[in-house]
Amino acid sequence: MRSIRLAVLAPLLPAPPAPAPPYAVVPGRPVPPPGRPFRPRSGRAGSGEGGGILLVPHGISIGPNGHVWITDTGSNQVFELTPDGTLLRTLGERGVAGADATHFDRPTDVAPLADGSFYVADGYGNSRVMKFAADGRLLFQWGTRGTGPGQFDIPHALAIDAGHRVYVADRANDRVQLFDGKGRYLAEWKSPSIGRPFGLALLPGRRIAILDGGTNSGKVPDHDGVTIAGLDGREVAHFGGIGNQDGQFRIALDIAADRAGNLYVVDIAGQRVQKFVRR
Repeated sequence: MRSIRLAVLAPLLPAPPAPAPPYAVVPGRPVPPPGRPFRPRSGRAGSGEGGGILLVPHGISIGPNGHVWITDTGSNQVFELTPDGTLLRTLGERGVAGADATHFDRPTDVAPLADGSFYVADGYGNSRVMKFAADGRLLFQWGTRGTGPGQFDIPHALAIDAGHRVYVADRANDRVQLFDGKGRYLAEWKSPSIGRPFGLALLPGRRIAILDGGTNSGKVPDHDGVTIAGLDGREVAHFGGIGNQDGQFRIALDIAADRAGNLYVVDIAGQRVQKFVRR
């Protein structure tokens, strides 16, 4: 409870004396897992996941059971697939935007849980976060467009920690908001280092990576980088910047972490994925 109070009173506290291990970029293209070849020109998986159903695939999440979740901002749908690309479930009506229990308006991310339930960030159009049961029933939702606590302006990414706290990258409000598992507001983190958060990735050791994609009016970002923070809101490391060199970004859109805590950053204007390892 003490750490939660600290986070509320001081959204992002100064860096402690012992920083997290710094990250180093791995030059070249990240190597796909064994048995998952990628076509060099298209970047598509060799087995053709999503073929024929995806219009504008946006967010990709891997659930505890290995299933792949994809949000599609073009079709206003959310898809669940097996690791080999077999479609298991579709939520939303293709091409139809809406704000009810069975429609989305350009959803941005999914956070699946071990019990089969999942959260959806219905981000670009509706500015809400939705919680669904394992059978796809809407359990509850929260959020409206705005700048106050519990309001959003493009909830772009989600993360759920072991204590069931929900982290939301509230992109255009330049902050990360924290909620309990029922959507009750706990705190917000906002600082120059966090910038404009596009992506979130939980890390070992009760830490979280926060991806700053920059304020990119006209597709020219004015800042880009990654902040590593503790789950109490303390900033422990920062790396990255604007540019085309290894370790730099031009509109960093999303971030993911593997079990070892290595990070993978999607750079849309740079047209690449970069891998970062802990030194």
